[in-house]
Amino acid sequence: MKNIYLLAYYSIIQFLPMQPFPGYKFFYKLRYFFVKRVIKKCGKNVIIKNKCYFGDGSRLTIGNRSQLGQNARLGGLISIGDDVLMGPDVIMMATSHSFNRIDIPINQQGAEEEKPIVIGDDVWIGTRVIILPNVKIGSHSIIAAGAIVTKSCEPYSIIGGIPAKLLKRRNS
Repeated sequence: MKNIYLLAYYSIIQFLPMQPFPGYKFFYKLRYFFVKRVIKKCGKNVIIKNKCYFGDGSRLTIGNRSQLGQNARLGGLISIGDDVLMGPDVIMMATSHSFNRIDIPINQQGAEEEKPIVIGDDVWIGTRVIILPNVKIGSHSIIAAGAIVTKSCEPYSIIGGIPAKLLKRRNS
């Protein structure tokens, strides 16, 4: 049955319009209905914007009242907390290629061991942020638009840049 929901999601449901299109709330609920049935864990009142890609969903968990932004691309073991706000075009990849050997082309070295991504509660992820493997974003943090996050950050952090670094603290 999961494969039928996945097929329906990727062939039709993901393309349904979003706000401000009339009836957008119905389309949000329809996407939620399908996504809840394919991902590992899906909280209550989750919003899935259009064209989100998450593979077969078996390693993705999303907390209550969180959002996946338009065109999000999520790959690997990813845990998203409660009340997470995500802008469009966010990429999270918990997987990577091996490249240690110079005598073998990179595309023949296989994959590195998967390293999970964990997003805490009440996090705002800006437009076109890229989060790489083994990153933990502390609760109540903000990631500035366009940031490439290669390292974890503490709760209440505001991070940005390429690579992302601490810009300031929300609680100081």
